[in-house]
Amino acid sequence: MIDPRTLRDNPDAVRASQRTRGEDEGVVDKLLSLDTSRRSAIARADKLRAEQKQLSKLIPKAQGDERAVLLTKGKELAAEVKAAETEQAQASEEFDELHRSVPNVVHPDAPAGGEDDFVVLKHVGTPREFDFKPKDHLDLGEALGAIDMERGAKVSGSRFYFLTGIGAQLQLALLNMATSQAIENGFQLMITPALVRPEIMAGTGFLGAHSSEVYRLRDEDLYLVGTSEVPLAGYHADEILDVSAGPTRYAGWSSCFRREAGTYGKDTRGIIRVHQFDKIEMFTYCDPKDAEAEHARLLGWEEQMLGKIEVPYRVIDTAGGDLGSSASRKFDCEAWFPSQERYRELTSTSNCTTFQARRLNVRYRDENGKPQTAATLNGTLATTRWIVAILENHQQEDGSVRVPEALRPYLGGREVLTPKGK
Repeated sequence: MIDPRTLRDNPDAVRASQRTRGEDEGVVDKLLSLDTSRRSAIARADKLRAEQKQLSKLIPKAQGDERAVLLTKGKELAAEVKAAETEQAQASEEFDELHRSVPNVVHPDAPAGGEDDFVVLKHVGTPREFDFKPKDHLDLGEALGAIDMERGAKVSGSRFYFLTGIGAQLQLALLNMATSQAIENGFQLMITPALVRPEIMAGTGFLGAHSSEVYRLRDEDLYLVGTSEVPLAGYHADEILDVSAGPTRYAGWSSCFRREAGTYGKDTRGIIRVHQFDKIEMFTYCDPKDAEAEHARLLGWEEQMLGKIEVPYRVIDTAGGDLGSSASRKFDCEAWFPSQERYRELTSTSNCTTFQARRLNVRYRDENGKPQTAATLNGTLATTRWIVAILENHQQEDGSVRVPEALRPYLGGREVLTPKGK
């Protein structure tokens, strides 16, 4: 949730954020009105409870008619207190419901607009010029014995697949390279649960506008995670962290599940957009004043990984209308896909400021020892989709694929992936 103080002290910033996202800015005035009603109800209830407490001290000392009058007054006050508490609960519920629906305040430097209104911050590397017609990752993967979409569909339906032989080894190599880098940079490796409680999923902001993307097990009232960001955000729910020595960092290894609702007919070929994939996700808790610097560090670590797989990429500043509800700002790294002759997202990093931690009650102590809401950030180090970029960018005319040098130690020193039968 956004900080109520921001709403009260700087409502124009929240209005501007809503405009940047393409959302209704009228919600700000509704929230302010509800906040006023809620605070008034709280003050009234507190005042009546104080009167009731004072009266309860007088009754034992009173005698005769005075005692009878005080008892009558006590019954009247009890009824007023009950009514006031009901009014307070209702006002708080109405405020909280609307408050939870408002997305995070967008960083003032983030571009306005939708999916196509991003700003390119930089390009790294140059797309390769092939002297033959490049194949797409599925043709390459099938020839290598690395990907089996047909049997994936037979067993589980569309957008499922098997990674077979060298394909499975390639994914494990990627994820192990990512975990090695994360550990070298002070992250604690975590293998996280794939199922979480509703309050954890809601706390991270994934049950809002994009709830249709989430798989739900109704009988158990649990949700399958689409990223280890979710269980890692919930890991310290209702706790006070010590971030005095710097950010607390985790790297989560998980399988991820996404319904891909609303993407009918989009990226149906291969493993670009699928229902299940594996991922290494960085997750950070820190003092909010350190969040922007930490965001830059997470982006740097993502770029370090992209350098290791030797693919051309660009970094974009995602527009407000394309941000998830939790993110204040998001940078995407998009790699060049030769078969499509365009850049496609491989990784992203988001600064969620205090939005998730406020919902999950994750705090730290400031320099005065007072508990304050922490900031959370996340960023991806490697996913199954990276296989697409590696196969397509490093393919050779005979269908073989050169293994990027940094990845070779994680593949037993293998330098080239060769098609089956060759």
